[in-house]
Amino acid sequence: SARAERDMSSDDTALEFDADNEDADLSLHVVASAAGGVERVEATKGLDMNGARVTLNPRYNVVDEEADVVVGWENGDTNVKLTASADNQEVNVKHRIDNTNIELTASRDNQEVVIDHQMDNTNVKLTASADNQEVTVSQQLDANNRISPTVNRNGDVSIEWERTLGDDSSLTATLKPNDSLNVEWKDNDWTA
Repeated sequence: SARAERDMSSDDTALEFDADNEDADLSLHVVASAAGGVERVEATKGLDMNGARVTLNPRYNVVDEEADVVVGWENGDTNVKLTASADNQEVNVKHRIDNTNIELTASRDNQEVVIDHQMDNTNVKLTASADNQEVTVSQQLDANNRISPTVNRNGDVSIEWERTLGDDSSLTATLKPNDSLNVEWKDNDWTA
């Protein structure tokens, strides 16, 4: 498939080309402009291996001269994604055990683990990195009200209350004692 978009103010045309071969589980994506030529190229190859799905996704940004590759592995409740370039490498591992999601992200600059457990109307989420640790206990009080206190390693506390108003609308108030009160009103696609 191909798509073109003309910017009348700059007289440039953005072009996108996609080629898919479902039988070979292979796709190609190219982004270009009429004025600057090819800007980005990437391919994705999928492989089914012993019940798991492996994807290889090399990407090259011609403008910045940056290349990386994303390797993915999915097998039921476990997903692993490795992104590697000359400058940085990052691995993300997600695993689901019944009502518990565990996610580990590690790169040269950051390591973080998130454990998120749901039981009946209560959700407990622990987020830990070298710089910060915090826990949030969220309780669904009824069909329209949820309260979520959060405490971090410094002893800072925040309390969030969300009231569902129906039709994709909600009101959320977040109190940080001695700091701030933030109120957010969502009404479908509108947010204040």
